[in-house]
Amino acid sequence: MEVAVIGAGASGLMCACEAAKRGASVTVYEKNEKAGKKLYITGKGRCNVTNNVSPDDFLPAVVSNPAFLMGAIHSFTPTDMCVFLEDGGCPIVTERGGRVFPASGKASDVTKCLVRACEDAGVKFRYGANVDKILLRDGRLHGVSVNGEDICCDKVAVCTGGKTYPLTGSTGDGYFFAESLGHSVVAPRPALCGVNISGDFCRKMQGLTLKNVTLTAYTDGKIFKSLFGELLFSHYGVTGPIALTMSSYLSRLDVSRVKLVLDFKPALSDEILDKRLLRDFAENQNKDLGNVLTLLLPKAAVTPVLERARISPAKKVNSVSRTERGALLSAVKRFEMTPKSLRGFDEAVITSGGVNVREINPKTMESKLVPGVYFCGEVLDVDACTGGYNLQIAFSTGHACGAHINDF
Repeated sequence: MEVAVIGAGASGLMCACEAAKRGASVTVYEKNEKAGKKLYITGKGRCNVTNNVSPDDFLPAVVSNPAFLMGAIHSFTPTDMCVFLEDGGCPIVTERGGRVFPASGKASDVTKCLVRACEDAGVKFRYGANVDKILLRDGRLHGVSVNGEDICCDKVAVCTGGKTYPLTGSTGDGYFFAESLGHSVVAPRPALCGVNISGDFCRKMQGLTLKNVTLTAYTDGKIFKSLFGELLFSHYGVTGPIALTMSSYLSRLDVSRVKLVLDFKPALSDEILDKRLLRDFAENQNKDLGNVLTLLLPKAAVTPVLERARISPAKKVNSVSRTERGALLSAVKRFEMTPKSLRGFDEAVITSGGVNVREINPKTMESKLVPGVYFCGEVLDVDACTGGYNLQIAFSTGHACGAHINDF
């Protein structure tokens, strides 16, 4: 059984390893000069390789098509991935939120582990090998065209990634292959990325990190999604964990119809916050409001909040009216932001969209349209929250493919 794996990323390496272990003759075709080029930059070079939770706890973190993943994530779990790495000579550590990293803090160790496992299983690698197209003969798989050379094979696994970080080689080749075979592709969009926000208040708060805040998205006046955690202001808008996760939920919406609302103090009800303000005001009656508010908010947030409440920071606390206090409370608890767009593919962590999973066998990752062709990893229309989930999707789908690609 001759198997061609297109792409030496997370899903491709796992697929190749498992297929070779089961007796297939596997060749990995990689356009770059080395394997795992995108893996090297994940997690800021540390590689958040998975999230060590049970499959049942994993699936709620999947934003698009979690049902499709049910079989794959149960067949090769995050625990299985941890064992794979440890047994392969890559010790791991589990940090806050179940995030798993190589103990060395080097993403390269994960890639080396995967490549070593492939080589031990007999996988062959061809680098600088650009697959031009998948070849059919009489409607059946015939082979692949590599750098203009036709190469025959029995099975092909498309593990080309999405469109994020195009400099690493993720340029959407897999979508072209899929469409050339008759597959439909859900429009790829950037996900797990920052959100561009209208107005200049974000620039005033640039560099400010807020912990334990709530970010809520409203569509047509109704709550669409609410997230609690850490948020970072940038010159263009918002980023940080909850903004990145929110972007994945917003990626398929018209963001012009979305309103984001930030609660600086979600632990305090309106009533309790009002009492807090009254106490601070009573203890600092003759001071400027802008100075007193630093007792409640980070200094960088004071001016934007007061501007939203339409109160001068120079106003003396003892002259703040009840109506103004109500406006201030509302600005702290319901700070509205209007998103303009999501950041681009060059900044996004993952691609939302991809090969329509209704046309893929969820157990084997084989195309339902062209037997012998498989799709794994980010090229599929499956994506998840930040925290190691997306790499685990790549490993689990790659494992499912490799485990079955040798079947007749």
